[in-house]
Amino acid sequence: MDIFVIQGGSRLSGTVRVSGAKNAALPLMAASLLADGPVEIAGAPRLRDISTLGKVLGHMGATVERVGEGENGRETVRIDPQTVERAEAPYDLVKTMRASVLVLGPLVARHGKARISLPGGCAIGARPIDQHLKGLELMGAKTALLEGYVEVEAGAGRLSGATVCFDMKTVTGTENLMMAATLARGTTVLSNAAHEPEVCALARALRAMGADIEGEGTDKIVVRGVPALRGIRHEVMPDRIEASTLLLAGAITGGDVTVEGADPSAMDAVLTKLAESGAEVFAAPGSVRVRREGPIRSVNVETSPYPGFPTDVQAQFMAYMCLGDGFSIVRETIFENRFMHVAELRRMGARIDVSGNTAAVKGVPTLSGAPLMATDLRASASLVLAGLAAKGATEVLRIYHLDRGYEALENKLSSLGARISRVKE
Repeated sequence: MDIFVIQGGSRLSGTVRVSGAKNAALPLMAASLLADGPVEIAGAPRLRDISTLGKVLGHMGATVERVGEGENGRETVRIDPQTVERAEAPYDLVKTMRASVLVLGPLVARHGKARISLPGGCAIGARPIDQHLKGLELMGAKTALLEGYVEVEAGAGRLSGATVCFDMKTVTGTENLMMAATLARGTTVLSNAAHEPEVCALARALRAMGADIEGEGTDKIVVRGVPALRGIRHEVMPDRIEASTLLLAGAITGGDVTVEGADPSAMDAVLTKLAESGAEVFAAPGSVRVRREGPIRSVNVETSPYPGFPTDVQAQFMAYMCLGDGFSIVRETIFENRFMHVAELRRMGARIDVSGNTAAVKGVPTLSGAPLMATDLRASASLVLAGLAAKGATEVLRIYHLDRGYEALENKLSSLGARISRVKE
């Protein structure tokens, strides 16, 4: 397996381009199942999860191919769903990726049935799909859990519009039911819907395919079913989580980093906290620059659904706060097991006490390089950031977690002056 070897202490500076968002590309790939023609997803990042979902779609009979590369190795993924012949996603293909559940709604909407293995993914807590199934049942589907598989069948071969009120904000639940509703009979109303930019991007793509959707970005999304959807070419939105990670890499090293392609309007919560911490933030259309010269001011962070502070940046920001000038409180309200990076940060000399969903971080003058074990996708990124700022060498093992969500991160950091390399363990 590959590991990262990092020689800390380099001040990062320069310009780097953000990749397309994994969390926007995956729903678009699933949405291709709704179309009656090919769907091209431009700017899809080169990531393990993208490849895995491509294999899932290929198993169903779809034709999935990469049709060229753009700058920084970005590519267009072309999917032709017209040859889909089996509405099934087996365990061997979806065991590592929770996003595979996104094919459930499109399959039932287009083919009237689906059989999907219960999904896997990062070990950051329970992420049930009960809200997905509840919505499909309200739309007239019959659901069953058999031998680790979810089996869903639409009544009379087609879903019907319904009013669905989510018990909590759920991004994939909102996306799944929004896709399912596009081909349903009648009107579907999704209440307490997620507001995330990726949800809005999916709604825009579905509208381009011919769907009748309004209200994305609010608590209520209304979808009026249509007979069919067409294929499109669609550009993936920039990855706000990768952009935040790169900006934090600049801030934690006392550097000056500009992320081109980033959308500052989708990153307000992170940019606000960076500014509160003493970093200078310069936002412009299509780019964000962060520079820090003075000390890191300790600030408190609480994760919450968009537009709040994203749970996917919590671990990286905690690594940053480890070098703060006082105490900071980090409260995780989304996932119950997302502090697994704490033990590894402590090995570097960080002072962190955890009680339930709250971590108290006492800033220290320096961190020391150490061998570290990554436990999940965003924890991996937090350890890389800590290693960049630490004295001495840091090894980060199990970076296959990181490869699920960051495209060639070591190359981007190296271009900014980091001393980081990928080697065989």
